[in-house]
Amino acid sequence: MRRRIFRNLKPLTLASQSPRRKELLANLGLVFSVEPAKINEPPPESETPKHYALKLARLKANEVASQVKEGVILAADTIVVYQDEILGKPQNEEDAFRMLELLSGNKHEVFTAYIIQEKSAILAENVVKTEVFFKKLTQEEIKAYLATDEPWDKAGAYAIQGLASYMVKCINGSVTNVIGLPLTEVIEDLLRLKIITYEK
Repeated sequence: MRRRIFRNLKPLTLASQSPRRKELLANLGLVFSVEPAKINEPPPESETPKHYALKLARLKANEVASQVKEGVILAADTIVVYQDEILGKPQNEEDAFRMLELLSGNKHEVFTAYIIQEKSAILAENVVKTEVFFKKLTQEEIKAYLATDEPWDKAGAYAIQGLASYMVKCINGSVTNVIGLPLTEVIEDLLRLKIITYEK
């Protein structure tokens, strides 16, 4: 029987429908409910990528906190940035192709903002940045990847934990941050706030 590392002290709700975030938390043995945030994401304005990601995470946390009666909300938002351009989820095949051409052979940044909130009180918030370096991609490679349908619900049009893993030459920073949730920082905050503890 597999032992758990952590156990909950308070009910925890993940404000996301992302299967990646759910898997990251579940692999640690945490017990949580899932309540996806239903928000219309506003387009970025003049704010920095860090502040834009935080704004989206706050919107998600507040929306779910209004629905959940007890416990703690964990909300997160991940964005991909290339030369100050925020690359969201691709709108269509042409948009996805453009994004992957931009990332090809270059460095980009992935920002994940997360909020830990109880009712209307923000207990912790943070933004974690990871640098990602892509190999040079041929047009044939990009077309083959787009044909898999993996890119469509992914910021930057790729999934580092999926078929696009071979495209990544190296990263500087947290791998789980690129997947969608910086586990080192999130777990440190959940422990510090006594929302979870170590399994004895």
